Amino acid sequence: MKNKEVDKDLIRELAALMEDAGLSEIEIERDDDRMRLVRAGTAAAAAAVAQPAPAAVTAAPAIAAAAPGVAAAPENDLAGHPGAVVSPIVGTAYHAPSPDDAPFVQVGDKVAAGQTILVIEAMKTFNEIPSPHGGVVRQILFENASPIEYGDVLMIID
Repeated sequence: MKNKEVDKDLIRELAALMEDAGLSEIEIERDDDRMRLVRAGTAAAAAAVAQPAPAAVTAAPAIAAAAPGVAAAPENDLAGHPGAVVSPIVGTAYHAPSPDDAPFVQVGDKVAAGQTILVIEAMKTFNEIPSPHGGVVRQILFENASPIEYGDVLMIID
């Protein structure tokens, strides 16, 4: 690990961006430097890391649940879909707010922009994920209580 000076102004800008966008985590990478900020609870806790970027990783296709209305397709086939809803963070995805509650959405449901469509638990914090746009839920591409990665396609909303 190289000994580099931390860019405090960049951290402040990213923290403000996180607050404005309602994000709980953000990660950027430039050249051989990577910085990740994570907000814990209501107080913002920033962790800055200056380290070499990891080697390129090839992702295995994500297979969806075999439940009715849930499509099984490789993630990369749907990543370019205009209705793709991608994970903004790494964590565990849930269909409902608790095991006894009904799912936020099901295939065929009409949703409005900003409506909560799932939650992702990351670092013991449950993050409500809003629909990026209005439309009809066409596919749900993750199993309840399954681990997900940043950028995974979670749903298709047309």
